[in-house]
Amino acid sequence: MKPANTSYRTKFIFITGGVLSSLGKGLAAASIGALLESRGLTVTFQKLDPYINVDPGTMNPFQHGEVYVTDDGAECDLDMGHYERYTNAVMAQKNNYTSGRIYYSVITKERRGEYLGGTVQVIPHITDEIKNAILQMDGSVDFAIIEIGGTIGDIESLPFLEAIRQFRFDRGRQNTLFIHVTLVPYIKTAGEVKTKPTQHSVKELRAIGIQPDILLCRTEKNLTSELKAKIALFCNVPTDAVITARDVKSIYEVPVHFHREGLDDKILELLNVWTGAPRIEPWEELMHRIQHPAHRVTIGIIGKYVELTESYKSLHEALVHGGLANDARVDLRYVSAEDLEARDDVGELLAGCQGILVPGGFGERGVRGKIKAISFAREQKIPFFGICLGMQLAVVEFARSIAGMNDANSTEFDLTTGHPVIYLMKEWFDYRTGQIQVRDEKSDKGGTLRLGSYPCQLAPSTLALAAYQQEEIFERHRHRYEFNPEFRQALTDKGLIISGTSPDNTLAEIVELADHPWFLGCQFHPEFKSKPMKPHPLFREFVRAALQHAGSS
Repeated sequence: MKPANTSYRTKFIFITGGVLSSLGKGLAAASIGALLESRGLTVTFQKLDPYINVDPGTMNPFQHGEVYVTDDGAECDLDMGHYERYTNAVMAQKNNYTSGRIYYSVITKERRGEYLGGTVQVIPHITDEIKNAILQMDGSVDFAIIEIGGTIGDIESLPFLEAIRQFRFDRGRQNTLFIHVTLVPYIKTAGEVKTKPTQHSVKELRAIGIQPDILLCRTEKNLTSELKAKIALFCNVPTDAVITARDVKSIYEVPVHFHREGLDDKILELLNVWTGAPRIEPWEELMHRIQHPAHRVTIGIIGKYVELTESYKSLHEALVHGGLANDARVDLRYVSAEDLEARDDVGELLAGCQGILVPGGFGERGVRGKIKAISFAREQKIPFFGICLGMQLAVVEFARSIAGMNDANSTEFDLTTGHPVIYLMKEWFDYRTGQIQVRDEKSDKGGTLRLGSYPCQLAPSTLALAAYQQEEIFERHRHRYEFNPEFRQALTDKGLIISGTSPDNTLAEIVELADHPWFLGCQFHPEFKSKPMKPHPLFREFVRAALQHAGSS
């Protein structure tokens, strides 16, 4: 057999998960990327999801968590956010594939006759399409970290697992690495840590032709050397390849714990890569700041998915980052917008919140409760931050309460309103493509939003400019409805400040209030660009304003 080519630039790390879902494959992948970057290496990521949806854009957040948006407008899995927060990698369309997208591509090729009349099958056509998707990462970086969604044993994951099995055969052991994230539960009644779930998970993986090189064992307690030796024996891996992935209080502790377990050293050893010593000090210093904050502040988040906070994952982390920038711990209080709708005592429900945030969302459910919260923040001079729908509802509330437009609304919720201050803009210029985009109420839900990064010009002497300290910014969008320019003059005459606009001045991107300590709404999603070591300016300033409010109240 011809020896494997070892001259490829990019090394591929494949991460799978077993036993059950939500073990943290995404965080593990991101943390590995952070450790490799700390050694001066370059990394990228890819998430391969087994569900049939072409992308998660139309999925209910209760089922899937938040939809993450990239600069180029891809609607992606929330793990893309972890990858960007932990590293310098920039995600795009090619970094997230679903079964639906893979099958859609293959079926499209078959309809065009590209398979020359042949029978189209899972092997080789689907698996080749998956491998071609993976190969888009080749040559661009030192390491490509590929996360396989789902759990070993799920039938829908099998084509992806077969594809990566073949990928090792194609590229050889020095260019590919399999890391399996598994569970080692602690049974309190027995007082024992059990390795059997891990043994069965690895057995399932080996049955389809994949022998893991490293095991990341999620557990409540540190694994003893005896337990590691037992797992190594039954799972056919070296003892030093059994890594304790212990539960931590903050997700930003994970890279440090993995480094202390020797994970990065083992990866480089198995892939025959030499580097200098890692610069782990920034992550250790971050850990210290998280564990020993000087201040504390409570932020109320008014949403309709409060039962599943994964729906607001990037938002949650961006607020934590804003706290880090102010040496503060941010306590997040999720308040149901529907509870606010049903009750008159808004002040009691929001008591103790030093800042109020209304995030993005779709649909009418909870809108009245969000508007109540905005009124309370405006009237009580509590720092307020509105994002996407939160900004739109701030405009609606201002129009009703201050500008005398009692029936003001968004046409998303009321097509007959006499004051449609927020409306569906049916034609708009796409700065990325240089083309006019057209849409209406009958357009497909998926992929028809204003998506991705767009420029924004900031006005002088505003909260926005004070935060960013630059006149032009680029932020990521995910919405259909816009501030209606027909009402711009009437609202600004009453005191609404348009502090950020599109370069041609047609789209209102940021609004503020002058007679308020800190009241700002933005049409984009700033949470997607916040990192723990580089907090987003708007979250930094919002948390700062909340701390000042806490100190004065």
